[in-house]
Amino acid sequence: MENMLKDRVAIITGSGRGIGQAAARIFASEGARVVVSDIDAEPAEETVAAIRKAGGEAVAHIGDATAPEFAESIVQTAVKNFGGLHIIVNNAGFTWDSTIHRMTDEMWHTILTLHLETPFRLIRAASPYFRDAAKSEMEAGGVAIPRKIVNVSSTSGTNGNAGQANYSSAKAGLIGLTKTIAKEWGRFNIHSNAVAFGWVETRLTAAKEKGGALDLKGEKVRLGIPEEKRQALVKIIPMGRPGTAEEAANVIFYFASPLSNYVSGQVIEMNGGR
Repeated sequence: MENMLKDRVAIITGSGRGIGQAAARIFASEGARVVVSDIDAEPAEETVAAIRKAGGEAVAHIGDATAPEFAESIVQTAVKNFGGLHIIVNNAGFTWDSTIHRMTDEMWHTILTLHLETPFRLIRAASPYFRDAAKSEMEAGGVAIPRKIVNVSSTSGTNGNAGQANYSSAKAGLIGLTKTIAKEWGRFNIHSNAVAFGWVETRLTAAKEKGGALDLKGEKVRLGIPEEKRQALVKIIPMGRPGTAEEAANVIFYFASPLSNYVSGQVIEMNGGR
């Protein structure tokens, strides 16, 4: 099958790098017009350039996903550039780990905002182009076209993870949001699903010396996983390796495509069989 996303407009947050970038490229290759969103301009513009070079359509939206105005502004970027919105992938994120007794309020609120509040705001901001548009299509005597919400969760959200009280709570809450949207908006042919990733190789899970750091309001948040922990994790994954960004993006694509048109309110764990 080709062009499974023809005439569809998609927003993918955090798509300048990693899983989001891989998803943006797959979506565009299947005919979608993609809003590539990242906090940093350079990777977002590079992703857009790669999509356009391959014959696809994309536009960059640069901004901090935790900002209160982000949701409305990115939805308007999609509508002004491409005339509508049909797919939302809530992918942007990072981890800021600590044990509970050492975790600060800032660490807690920052991660909860990014991984749970931001997706809520974006889905709410998209309501005129999701729920209301579908309702109009139905009232006109037709069937609402399928619209898709894909929320990127984590096995930390389904199982918990030591050192990630903030991240695990946010990702568990995102699953609850996913299932609620499926029930509230299902009658409008809006499908809401989540992917709970285990270890996928990106800069967030690279060896500590390669992961770099995020500059968060003047504080450096180290990315990556210590090498000894990486080696220990490999041993408990039945497939014996982490997943790739492309493999992760393929699962997102499944939920965004017509292949999942009678699937909603579900969570797929991609974890190498663990």
